[in-house]
Amino acid sequence: MKAFVMRRIGEVGFMEKEKPKCGPNDAIIRTTRGLVCTSDVHTVAGAIGERTNLTLGHEAVGIVDTVGSEVKLFKPGDRACVGAITPSWGSSAAQRGFPSQSGEALGGWMYSNVKDGSFAEFFHVNEADANMALIPDDISDEAAVYCTDMMSTGFAGSENANIPLGGTVAIFAQGPVGLMSTAAAKMLGAGLIITVETDPKRQELSKLYGADFVVDFAKEDTVKRIMELTDGEGVDSAVEALGFDGTFQQAIRVTKPGGTVSNIGYHGSGEFVHIPREAWGVGMANITIVTDLCPGGRVRMERMLRLLQTKRVDPTHLTSHTFSFDEVDKAYNLMKNKEDNVVKPLIVF
Repeated sequence: MKAFVMRRIGEVGFMEKEKPKCGPNDAIIRTTRGLVCTSDVHTVAGAIGERTNLTLGHEAVGIVDTVGSEVKLFKPGDRACVGAITPSWGSSAAQRGFPSQSGEALGGWMYSNVKDGSFAEFFHVNEADANMALIPDDISDEAAVYCTDMMSTGFAGSENANIPLGGTVAIFAQGPVGLMSTAAAKMLGAGLIITVETDPKRQELSKLYGADFVVDFAKEDTVKRIMELTDGEGVDSAVEALGFDGTFQQAIRVTKPGGTVSNIGYHGSGEFVHIPREAWGVGMANITIVTDLCPGGRVRMERMLRLLQTKRVDPTHLTSHTFSFDEVDKAYNLMKNKEDNVVKPLIVF
């Protein structure tokens, strides 16, 4: 089968690979739709170290090709939504309530990390009954693929931010994850949603998904403006959705004592992320810092799909470009270079 791989740090390309084999609890999926993620770019840049001929991709849906003898909930021909994170549900971390960290920190992140990902004609799913969900007939593959990561991660950002009903929240960066965090903040009942973004297209989408004010960091002081919009108090909750030391510090600075900073950004460079000491109350301001990796699992995917069915959110507005699988290298480079007002490239297999 054809696969799009990370050949080594800084180099990608296509290659032929054997179709993956199916274990008794597993499934093989014939890929129909995928999305290119900035995480793929970080991986190829070396953020998690050297990888050799590893298939990229972790956001995909498809048609069940094969199931193992112990799989009960799926059969060949079913349409399946597979979480970007596919934990080992029997792990200690999963049993303690943190399945995304199964085995080690970020251990639930297997695709294009420790195993071949989904930018291939077929891909493997471990513990299929627990790690994928049936796609209802009234949901398109183009919409369902957003449940796998962008919705699940973005929504977790706002869920973990402990936004009070009617409370205030600042969401830093309006890429696909940040935009879904904005949509979630609105659904969770935030009374004031402030987002931070300079790209005009993303500013527009931010307002579409629920932002009351968009602060353009290229034109004004972000912290000063957020403090003005909250009458000098700061926000109850802040979401860092970029993975940048500077915006993480800003999130701390605008969060009021007793508030929560939720980090869902991928900090792919630098040895440290810094906390501004005084803004943190020299360590005693009761500011809670919460981190998360995309929640996976069948129940999470089913909940995300239900939000599509009931039209609570339409993530397809994020699709700025569409490519065939033969053009995934072009989509990857578009995301890498942030060209042509890219938000999210959709791959059609």
